[in-house]
Amino acid sequence: MSRASANIPVTGTTPASVMDIAVETPVNTVSIMPAYLGRTLGYAAVAVIVVAAAVGRLHSEWLFGMAGFALVWPHLAQLFSLDARKRNSTTVGQNLLLIDCAISGAFIGSLGLASISAATIALMVMFTCFMVGGLKQWAKGSLILSGSALAIFFLFNPDHAITLPPLADLLAVIVAGVYICATALFSHQQAKALRHATPRHATLLIQTQREQSIALSQKLSKYMSPQVWQTIFTGQRDVRLETQRKKLAVFFSDIQGFTELSEEMEPEALTDVLNHYFNEMSQIALKHGGTIDKFVGDSIMIFFGDPTSRGQRADTLACVSMAIDMRKHMKILRQNWRSKGIKTPLQIRMGISTGYATVGNFGAENRMDYTIIGKEVNLASRLEHLAQPGEILVTHEAFSLIKDSIMCRDKGEVTVKGFSRPIAVYQVIDYRCDLGRNRSFLEHEHSGFTLYLDSAKVNENDRIAILRALDEASSRLRHQRD
Repeated sequence: MSRASANIPVTGTTPASVMDIAVETPVNTVSIMPAYLGRTLGYAAVAVIVVAAAVGRLHSEWLFGMAGFALVWPHLAQLFSLDARKRNSTTVGQNLLLIDCAISGAFIGSLGLASISAATIALMVMFTCFMVGGLKQWAKGSLILSGSALAIFFLFNPDHAITLPPLADLLAVIVAGVYICATALFSHQQAKALRHATPRHATLLIQTQREQSIALSQKLSKYMSPQVWQTIFTGQRDVRLETQRKKLAVFFSDIQGFTELSEEMEPEALTDVLNHYFNEMSQIALKHGGTIDKFVGDSIMIFFGDPTSRGQRADTLACVSMAIDMRKHMKILRQNWRSKGIKTPLQIRMGISTGYATVGNFGAENRMDYTIIGKEVNLASRLEHLAQPGEILVTHEAFSLIKDSIMCRDKGEVTVKGFSRPIAVYQVIDYRCDLGRNRSFLEHEHSGFTLYLDSAKVNENDRIAILRALDEASSRLRHQRD
């Protein structure tokens, strides 16, 4: 006794109720039975069955009260459904379906488990559950309906002897047939509309729904990390409250000097600077495969190792490589901001920790946050606060995983708030292959001059243009007069 969807709505809504036999179709293709009308029809059929049973039995006036409830409940359910949707409840349809199964079970228990009237109510409910959610929804509905029916039967019928008049059973078969035929009618209208649609019209409908689905998914993807979004939309991960323990590389960063800058700039201009910074850093994080957890003020939290992992060593190396690239890219950003009149020198400081953390969905059923918690998260945040401007600090475990590829300097042990023992800390210098005369990059930064050169990434055409620009700059500096 719920909505039977012949196609998947673009908005991805869930069935609203047990009594809704509406068929969701594209606009202007076929008339549909609203959820409210579908529920009302189903409960009206139940009310007819209960009244017929009450008329044929002695001392069963309370059945008339149940029939009255069956006529009133659809209106109450409609009000509840509308109010829940205003609060953006995503489980209202599922909850109403379970409630209707329980109510139907109570009716069945009152009429007697073996009567034809009870069987017809069960048939209508199970028929609707199967249309709404397939075998899984049918199983849930069957369990709740059976439990409710047995509880009411043994509680209010201690003699276990219930005999209903033949008229009640006959009316039950008739109204159940009407309900099922009405459901089939709207399904038939849906199929007929699709059959008679011209190929061009059908193609346009499909294309429109596809474009709307893509546009919606792209909008939603901006509110979560691409890796998490992909696992959800491909069905690899269910959206439910669950967590697991994993070994992750955790990264924190913030901008040194941002507080002073916020006092000098207007909020609108400051917002532009911050969004530009986040956009640039996010591109670097995604390039290295990091899962962006959140932005808090001028801080960024990123982790490696979930939802996909390349192995503990590769995840940690990717995290540190990302941090090095972010530090280098800050030189370009500072020059860009300086050209826009921002004189405050902004530096990034970073902390990295590797270890076990709890990762998954935290929060409530209707509002979740995919994030991580644990001591390694706190440690990475503490290291970020201890770092000097432009400095990357890592824990001993992270150092042991990257020391073959990354040159680090031992900074000894430091006392970290929240940790009883001193923590061994290492400062990231650079890639080992980029140290010494054979390094591929060169960088200099002075007032009015910024140079960042990565010769390994320069092709032949760009090399000629760069040499020409350097010659021109050199000539101007040589002939410049004080």
